[in-house]
Amino acid sequence: MVVEITKQKHDLQNGNGKTIPQRDVQSLKEEIRKIVKEKNAVVLTHIYQRLEVQDIADHIGDSLALSRAAARTNADIIVFCGVHFMAETAKLLNPVKTVLLPDLQSGCPMADMISVDDLRAFKAEHPGAPVVCYVNSSAGVKAESDVCCTSTNAVQVVSSFKEKEVLFVPDKGLGVWVQERLPDKKLHIYDGFCPTHYQITPKDVFVMREKYPEAVVVAHPECDPEVWRLADFVGSTSQIYKFVSNHSKEQFIILSEQGLVARMQRDMSHKTIVTTFPLPLCPNMKYHKLESVLNSLINNVNEIEIRADVFQKAAQTITKMFEITESDPAKNTNLWEGPRKQAVEA
Repeated sequence: MVVEITKQKHDLQNGNGKTIPQRDVQSLKEEIRKIVKEKNAVVLTHIYQRLEVQDIADHIGDSLALSRAAARTNADIIVFCGVHFMAETAKLLNPVKTVLLPDLQSGCPMADMISVDDLRAFKAEHPGAPVVCYVNSSAGVKAESDVCCTSTNAVQVVSSFKEKEVLFVPDKGLGVWVQERLPDKKLHIYDGFCPTHYQITPKDVFVMREKYPEAVVVAHPECDPEVWRLADFVGSTSQIYKFVSNHSKEQFIILSEQGLVARMQRDMSHKTIVTTFPLPLCPNMKYHKLESVLNSLINNVNEIEIRADVFQKAAQTITKMFEITESDPAKNTNLWEGPRKQAVEA
């Protein structure tokens, strides 16, 4: 299934409250790209987004690739088509730039599972242990942590600490994955999870393996450990994309969000790429639509703001992540830059 709108009409209002004439998808895309140029804006889009929203992006990728794109942009305005914590990350990397989130409903249930008070209580139970927080967390939680990580670099970040005991928040799926990669460490793992990835069950995997016996099973570490232990390969969004792209096999069962699956189905049409049913779809990632992106650009709405008392500490966790994993996050070209996409110019 491809989540993509086609031949639909859209009504918008401009900054003066006047109705913008109905237009089809292509004209919406052209109008967005025109305003992006005029305002010296950049559109960063997560690969879980609708395909038509990916089509108007300057950069497409996972959390790490988009963080790197945000770190090096010369744009005055960043339009972030992702969830709230991703737009916050872009703001932390660009304190003087305007960062817009087209639809404020686009939050992250996992990030909402841990508050600052929750983290402080968790730290009190394990005094002296450094805190590694998954990027899927609020700026406030990041400010209470020692360093941030993504699913791509979590093992590298945790292994950088000399301490034997480390707190890992908030994702228990990824936390268990890191623990199994680093048996010499003792991870105290918070009980948070991704509802979308956790909807995939071992039974779903068995069903798909029976239907596609020759397929390679690929899982994201945000899945339940009982699920990713059934996979042939476990990796982050970028690692999954590269693995499938470079693999000689032709059939793949992807245990991750549907948007990634749809993207790979488009980019690798010569391969059979499927996922489980019901589709592991993140509704929060699908709130952004072409009309909300256009409205955000026209009216500068939904600007991301971060309290001054948490900004610096939160930003330091991201800076430290880059220091651990990359010598120069703005210039390093060895990491995944996102899928190859068609030109976005109107």
